[in-house]
Order: sequence, then C-alpha cells, then structure tokens
Amino acid sequence: MPDPNRTKLIQSLHDRHQTRRSFIKNFTVGTAAAFAGTAFWGGCSTDRMAVAPRDSWELVPEILARIQAPAFPQRDFFITNFGAVGDGSSDASEAIALAVEACSAAGGGRVVVGEGVYLTGPIHLRSNVNLHVAKNATLRFSRDTEQYLPAVFTRWEGMEMMNYSPLIYAFERENIAVTGAGTLDGNADERFWWPWKGQEEHGWVAGEPEQSDARNRLQVMVEAGLPVKERLFGDGDYLRPSFVQPYRCRNILVEGVTIVNSPMWEIHPVLCTNVSVRGVRVETHGPNNDGCNPESCRDVLIEDCYFDTGDDCIALKSGRNADGRRLDTPVENVIIQNCTMRDGHGGVVIGSEISGGARNVFVRNCRMSSPNLDRALRIKTNSVRGGVVEHIYMRDIEVGEVSDAVVRVNFLYEEGDAGHFKPIVRDVEIRNVTCEKSERALYLRGYVDSPITNVRLVDCRFENVADESTIEHVQGLVLDHVFINGELVG
Repeated sequence: MPDPNRTKLIQSLHDRHQTRRSFIKNFTVGTAAAFAGTAFWGGCSTDRMAVAPRDSWELVPEILARIQAPAFPQRDFFITNFGAVGDGSSDASEAIALAVEACSAAGGGRVVVGEGVYLTGPIHLRSNVNLHVAKNATLRFSRDTEQYLPAVFTRWEGMEMMNYSPLIYAFERENIAVTGAGTLDGNADERFWWPWKGQEEHGWVAGEPEQSDARNRLQVMVEAGLPVKERLFGDGDYLRPSFVQPYRCRNILVEGVTIVNSPMWEIHPVLCTNVSVRGVRVETHGPNNDGCNPESCRDVLIEDCYFDTGDDCIALKSGRNADGRRLDTPVENVIIQNCTMRDGHGGVVIGSEISGGARNVFVRNCRMSSPNLDRALRIKTNSVRGGVVEHIYMRDIEVGEVSDAVVRVNFLYEEGDAGHFKPIVRDVEIRNVTCEKSERALYLRGYVDSPITNVRLVDCRFENVADESTIEHVQGLVLDHVFINGELVG
C-alpha cells in the first residue's frame, strides 16, 4: 500500500516551480532513504535568514595576524663547506647534519643547498634553522631504508607510532623552514617505496611484501591504548614515511620548493601552531601522495601553491579513531587561498582521519580542474572515526572539471556506520563557486540519527552536470541563487 505521507510530500513538491521541481526530482530518484525520518530538504529556499552571518569571514584577518613566518639571522652555512658534493651519487648526509648543527649552535640562519644534485638520508632540523634549497639545486633522498632508522616519534595515517624517519623531520622545535626555488626529490617510484602500498598499479607484484599486516597491527595497538613508545615499527613493516613532517613544532615555513616522487604524504605538519605553506609546487602521483596534510594543527596558511597529486591535494586531518580522541586536538583556523589543484582525489578534503575534529576552515580564490580530479570539496568520515567538522567556508572558486561531485560529504566512507562515534558535520557554506563539468553537483550522505546540518550554497553555477545529486539525511540545506545546467534551482 502506498505511504500516504510520501504521496503527500511528492505532490507538494510537484506543485513547486518547474525548475525547482526538476531539481528535486534529480535529488530524490533512487534515494528513498532521504525521506526516512529525516527532513532532508530542511530550509531549502531563498530565505536568507538561513544563510550564515555575513561576518563569518571576519575571522580571517584575525587568523592571518597570528600567522607570521619565522625570521632567521642573516647567516649562511653552505653544505659544500662541510664536505657535501653535488654529483648525485656522493652521500651528503653527514655534511648536511654538520651544517644544521653548526647553524643551530650559532643561533640560527640558513643551511644552503647550492646548485647540484645532493644525495642524502633523512634531514632532522633544529630550532632557528632554515633549510634553503637554491635554484638548480636538488636534494635527492636515499633509497637505503637503514638510513631512516632508528625509528622516530611520528604519526602514520592518523596514528602515533615509532617508525622510519620522515625525509625532512623536526620534533618539538620552533622557528624552522624549508625554502628556496630548488627541488626535493623523494626518489620513490614503482620499484622503491610505492610498491609497499600493495597495489599493482604502483609496482607491487603478488607475493612481495606490503604494508597490510603492519597497518592492521598498528590499528590494534591504537585501540588497545598501547603507549606510543611501544608501537615499534621499521625494518620489515613496510610503512612508508611522510616527506616533510614537523611534529609538535611552532612557527613553520615551507616556501618555494618543488616536491616530486614522494613516498607518501608530502607536507605533513602534526600538532603544530603557526604554519605557512607558500608558493610550493607538488607534482607526484604515487599512492597516498597527498600534497599538504595539516593534522591537529592550529593557525595554518596555505597559499599560492600548485598541487598535482596521486591523492588529495590538500587534506585536513586530526587523528584516527582512538588516537584522535585521545589527543583531542582539532585542525583549526586554516586559510587556503590562491591555489591551483590539478589531479587528485579532492581539491580540499577534510578527513578521513578526523576523529579530533575540524573547524574554522576558509578556502578562497582557488582554481581546480582536471579529468583526474575527483571533487572540489570533500568531507569523509564515519561512525568509527567520529569527529565534529564545523564552520567550513568556501568562496570564489573556479572549477573547470571534476570527475565526481563538486561537493561531497559522506558519512559512509570505508567502514561506514559500524562504530559508536557518530560524526557531526554542520555549518558548511559554498559561495560563488562555479563548475563547468561534473558527474554530480552534490553528494551528501549523513545518518538518520546524525544528519548533516546547515549546508548552504549561495550564488553558485554548475554546468554540464551528468547525473542526479544524492541527498540523504541532510537538514537545513539552503540553495540561494543556484543554477544547475542553466536552470535556477533555488
């Protein structure tokens, strides 16, 4: 027997303006769950009272005022003066370490990598040290995994552990930088580092070792609450290190460099305050090759950067599951502006390691486009991750082409609704965003008992949209002057 309430709702939708009726039909076809106990449409109207206060962006100057790039004494320590040879084969590890030590002992300055190709193991920065890679200089990192041991305190996919050193690492330091017009080459490819992911497309061959066993073992340790110092990994575990990772640091600058061939995540500050990433170019297409992943960081500026990656271009994170809840530190006060995103799973992504939450994220004046870019804005979580994601604002974004939805918020990522920590996503505003081609305009899937709330699209235009949007368990969705395929839908 037909549900009379559903029949009444469909009839009321039918009576609306033709263009809106067409749009709602696109949302509801094949998504009956959207009606199951959730007022998914909420306040979708031209009622501007439901739109966020116009002063939301007034926080930006306050945040920018706190984000100050570190300054360094005008002292240069050339690694060649400590024995480094830029022939691409001589090991410069010791020379670089000596230069860093001398720079730090003198009270700070620049450790200068001049023209040439310098082969090195991991570089550990100290306070007040600016690692400066000059134009026509390349730091190429060693493939000898023994050089990345002994294990250091790090975070891997949102879980703290002892593992291989990141390629450029700093722990509990302040006033540190990686600058210059040179290149950081992680030296990873289908023969080294990347096969550890266990994917044939990245060089893995069935029967060869890969990361799965160690990854699962780490997750068990995290859920059991084992102390970090006892989560020992390294040789034989195949967990790839991040490229640039300052950990529990203050006053960080990464500027100007080009990053290629990364083992895993490229720029990965963790539990840091006052982070500036400016004018960086990231071009690397390996597995989990995220461009910039601030994790549990506060006051972060990412501007004038170019991302062409094998995973998310920018991904904001705050720890995975029990570790994220234990540390309870959100990623917050993040400004992303004037960036270009090419290939990647998403232009700006929040999650999935988001158990500590995310708030006050401002994205503006960016250009995103590629047939190999999946989404413009993506929030991914589930009830195993949990976390509160709120006050997310994106405006003045030009999207040429994405292969999936322009905006995707999904509570059914990976494990889906299999845990006890219901995620919360609320107060998301998309303003003056245009897209020339996409599969969908929106893909929003919450839970019936934890709906996505207060998503607003204002002055947006989406053209050449191939398929219906998906809206399930969403409350307070507002469309204000939004066009899809030339039709005004709200």
